[in-house]
Formats: sequence, structure tokens, C-alpha cells
Amino acid sequence: MTAPVRPPSVTDGGTSLFAWLREMRDTHPVWRDSYGMYHVFRYDDVRAVLADHERFSSDRTRLMGRQPFGQGGITMIDPPEHRHQRRLITAAFTPSSVAALEPRIAAIADELLDALPGPDFDLVESLAYPLPVTVVAELLGVPPSDRDLFRTWSDRLMSLQVPDFADPSLAGRVAAAMAEMNDYLREHCADRRTRPRDDLLTRLVHAEIDGERLDAEQVVNTASLLLLAGHVTTTVLIGNTVLCLADAPEAAHRTRADMSLIPQALEESMRLRSPFMQAGRVTTQDVQVAGETIPANRFVMAWLLSANHDERHFADPERFDLDRQLTGQLAFGHGVHFCLGAQLGRLEGRIALERLLSRFTELRPEKRSFYESQIFGVREMHVRGSS
Repeated sequence: MTAPVRPPSVTDGGTSLFAWLREMRDTHPVWRDSYGMYHVFRYDDVRAVLADHERFSSDRTRLMGRQPFGQGGITMIDPPEHRHQRRLITAAFTPSSVAALEPRIAAIADELLDALPGPDFDLVESLAYPLPVTVVAELLGVPPSDRDLFRTWSDRLMSLQVPDFADPSLAGRVAAAMAEMNDYLREHCADRRTRPRDDLLTRLVHAEIDGERLDAEQVVNTASLLLLAGHVTTTVLIGNTVLCLADAPEAAHRTRADMSLIPQALEESMRLRSPFMQAGRVTTQDVQVAGETIPANRFVMAWLLSANHDERHFADPERFDLDRQLTGQLAFGHGVHFCLGAQLGRLEGRIALERLLSRFTELRPEKRSFYESQIFGVREMHVRGSS
């Protein structure tokens, strides 16, 4: 169904967007916008879209153009190819290798907090951004000193306004935004083929299962995904969780008194303020969703943020509730494309919150600004800390 509405800006921190999503869930659970793209808002429908890779393909390049995205990026392929590629990546990026990073993540967090100029600081600039970007750079084996480059590349991509994914100019715009980053990573990947090191890039380059390996472009695409999504998600998660706790002082007090509640606080923050608002799919055939027919070869935006606010699944969804029994929040996706970096993001978020809550008895946001594209979260947040 087409409705005469558009998503509002999030400059108010999400209040207007939450109201709009609530209205869409109630009155337009499936909405066709003026560009012909379909949007799905309710929890059960979003989860069903993400789970059904046969009718809702992740290969958006079939409508957007394939060349700029390289060959077979894992977020844009379906099984069985996706399954083969994911096995190779997880062979290099194992749960045990992520868990082993905890001491180094803690040391980086301490170094960053020790360097604070005083009790007043920009949380994003001082901790939420440099912590995950340093971790992922060290993990991949690229110089953490290049993190300003990583910020430039991610900002360039996140600033792309994409009202119409069928726009023929989109592929070229994305290619231009990614060209410098991909060239940078290609150079590092080529080096690892002849001079292996003890890093994730080397493990990706040389990973082999049943005689299969990732080709050069697949390694570059995987590295770019880890470099960008691997720091953007955690940066936003840390900032959003501090904001949630500031807005819920009783929950903040409980969490500071009992640090074992931090994982629950992070999960509730991801539900309430999901870092990525949507996940895109393409229909492979005509399909019914909530009584509406979505034709084949149409873009579908599954609203993760809306699903995580659906009153049909989460009681009082706009309240930050440490005692909520979280069953299936979708911030990290669902199905075969569940986020590869979820374990690392949760680990980084937990360590960052432990360090912050140990050092400060209170963190009061004084000034904040928000992303205005597909990212839902604080772009900068000046806080005043009390020790």
C-alpha cells in the first residue's frame, strides 16, 4: 500500500521516527514508497523476510549493478554460495580467536580513557570510535594509525542518500566511495599472499576448506565489511547504550552496582536503538506479506528498528527495561546473514561499558548529534563525567 508519508529525520534523537514507525506498523505494515520500494515494519513479517532467502534474496546487485561491489561480497549472495564463503570466513574468524582478544581490547580501552583531557569529553571521539576501529585494524593487520582514513571512508559511504535503490547512478556512486578503501585493502591482501603474518588478513587469504579458497576480491570484500561494519556498529552501540542509561537513571544505578547486568543493558540498547535501521532484500517471485502482494524483482526494506519496537512482540517497547526477557531482538539480523561480528561487537561493548561505569559515577550527555542515514545512533556526544 502506498501512503503519503516519508520517514522523518532523526535529529530529535528518534522520537519522531518512533512515532512514525508505530503508525506504519498499525496502519501500513507493508508500504510501497514513491520509488516503488516496499517497506516491512512488523516483527513477525521482518523476521520472516530475513529467514526466507529463497524468496527474499540478498543479491541486491541484480537490480543495482554488480561491478562496483566486486565479486561475491558475502552480504550480497545467497546459499549455497553464501554457505561456502561463510565457512571459509568463519574458519579464519573463529569464536576462540575473538574471545582471545579480550585482554587487548581492555588494554586499548584503558589507554583511551587514561588519555581523556578531563571529565568533559566527546564520548564518540574519545572512546566509542577509536576502540573498535583500533581493534579491527589490529585484527586485520592494517596500521591503526590509518584510522582517520577509515573514518573518511565510512563517512563517505554513510553520507550517500539512497531514496531509490534502483537508481542507475547508485552503483557508480558506491564504487567511487569504495574505490580508495578497496585499493588500500588490495595492497595489504596482495602482501599477505607472499609475506604471511599472524593476522586475520593472512588467515582469510590462506583459509582453505575442501580445496576451496576465497579469491582476491572476496578477501577484499570481506576485509572491507569487517573494517566498516566492524567498527561502525560498535561505535554506535557504545554511544547508544550510554545514552540509554543516561535516560534511565535507575537502570544506570543498577548496572553500575552489578556489572553482570552489562550484557543485558547492551541487548536492550540494541533493541531500543538498533544501530542499523533496515536490511535490504530483493523478491525473487511474487510474495504475500501481511496480506499485500509484493511483485518479483522489487526492493524490500525490512525495518529492524521497527521490528524491535513492535508492541506485538515487546511490551512497552519504547522503555529501556533491564528486566525485559529479550526473545529474538533483530539488531544483528536473522537467518543465514546473522552478523558475523556479533560476538566481537558484544565483547567490545561490554568492556567499554565496564571501564566507563567503573571510572565514572555518572555520565551526563551535554550535547549530541545523530546520524541521518541508515545508521541510527549518536554521531557525537559530549558528556560530563563525575568520578
